[in-house]
Amino acid sequence: MGTAIVDATRPAETSGLAPVLLTVEEAAYCLRVGRTTCFALIRNGELESLMVGGLRRVPADAPAAYLARRRAEQQTA
Repeated sequence: MGTAIVDATRPAETSGLAPVLLTVEEAAYCLRVGRTTCFALIRNGELESLMVGGLRRVPADAPAAYLARRRAEQQTA
């Protein structure tokens, strides 16, 4: 009988589960923009976000949705 070793210092993302919400910094990394630019996108309503308690979070599918809208806008222009 083996004993499982759990490293409580590792984030949940390493467990194989995809995150549902991203921090603003993680969303910025996904979009390959800076943190300030990401906050500007949120402030302008271009990137969806929500407050969880006192924390600003971005739904994991929001960066892809933002890119899809931008691509559609550029194709029609």
